[in-house]
Amino acid sequence: MKKIQLILPLLSSMLLLSACEDNLFQEPQASKVLSNFLRNETESEEYVNAVYANLQASGLYGLYLPAAGEIQSDNTFDEVPANDDGIYGQLDQFTVIPSNGIVTAVWTQSYRAIQKANVVLNRIGSITYATDATRQSRIGEMKFIRALLYFNLVRLYGDVPLVTQETTDPNAYFGQGRAASSQVYDQIKKDLTEAISVLPATTSQPGRVVKTAAQTLLAKVYLTQKNYADAQTLLQAVVSSGQHTLLSSPSDVFSISNENNKEIIFAVQFASGVNGNTEGSTLFQQFSPSGTVSGAKGHNLPTKSLYALYTSADKRKSAYLTATSSGTPWSKKFTQPTTVITDGGSDVVVLRYADVLLMLAEVQNELGNTSGAATNLNLIRTRAGLDNTTATTQADLRTAIDLERRFELVGEGHRWFDLLRSGNAVSVMNNWFAANNSQITITTNSLLLPIPQSQVNTDPSIKQNPGY
Repeated sequence: MKKIQLILPLLSSMLLLSACEDNLFQEPQASKVLSNFLRNETESEEYVNAVYANLQASGLYGLYLPAAGEIQSDNTFDEVPANDDGIYGQLDQFTVIPSNGIVTAVWTQSYRAIQKANVVLNRIGSITYATDATRQSRIGEMKFIRALLYFNLVRLYGDVPLVTQETTDPNAYFGQGRAASSQVYDQIKKDLTEAISVLPATTSQPGRVVKTAAQTLLAKVYLTQKNYADAQTLLQAVVSSGQHTLLSSPSDVFSISNENNKEIIFAVQFASGVNGNTEGSTLFQQFSPSGTVSGAKGHNLPTKSLYALYTSADKRKSAYLTATSSGTPWSKKFTQPTTVITDGGSDVVVLRYADVLLMLAEVQNELGNTSGAATNLNLIRTRAGLDNTTATTQADLRTAIDLERRFELVGEGHRWFDLLRSGNAVSVMNNWFAANNSQITITTNSLLLPIPQSQVNTDPSIKQNPGY
């Protein structure tokens, strides 16, 4: 599928349009002024597609978000920390500075995408659609994407500016500073609740947001806030929907010939060999060890200690991971492209059903339903070729579920957020560094990324996070 590429800085008024085709992401063809755009359904659909296309940016799911959710944890590491100006190595070793390229790109490109979503939400009500169901679905899609972006921002940076209206005057937001995390979470929950009410159960276009995606994301938000009861209700709704299932083999989940399968709830779409090999991702190149393929960067590699934890009976060890002859592990969740190394065709999975079952096991365990928790945990273990868990107490199940999440979701951008959610990030990482003979130690000031220095310089009301 071709992605739309829009040149639209956060507060810009110029954009590139795409031709009207059936594919969700389309090739840009012409340029128009935004003030004269979004006047009919065709133009609205083009702009909605552009919002999806923004998720493919390098600062979002095109590269940095999957790394930001893993590399600060005990799941992955940077092979040569000094590579690429040290931007990955700084996160890996907790020496990140406010001018770090990852820190800046995630922030900037998140707000660009949020602005585009806000444009759609601001204007779509006055646009005539052939069916109101389509219009309502697009509203739900934009609210889901906005919520997803804010959820990433608030977990990575803490308090962040909260913008929910189309920005036409840049000066209107100067001096407002950062909204409290609680306020940002309230907006996320509002957006997702409203999205659930209008999104369809299914879609004919792979990559579009559906109801179960919003339910799953809202459940993850509730789980993050330790609202286990509401998280359980939503997760059980996803299970009961019948829209998703575990595939029979782990090797089928990330197969490039089996994308958008029944286990995938939401994925950012990429395609190799399209539009001059420009519509793929660089994740295979970036997340492969040096020397394995031409141009491999060695970023965000699974740690050797995690790789060693997989038993030989675990089918996921060979399905999800492999290792070089010298023993350096790397992910098989991104397929090597057959065109050029920077043109990977693997979609980036954001939400999938295995995560739903593991979250459901977690909330059931926290609510005292240890037998239900074990049942859902064992669904994941059985698919992996493992025996049922031997954990029976709440404490032991908590540990077992945490470990199973590492095995199942490695490389998908969840582990760092799992550590933050559990409150164990500082202790786990300090123990991990000590076990690996590293002198690195972290404190609670290490748990948030710095606000990009460019933002602090531009608007003095945006204060830097402690420790930077």
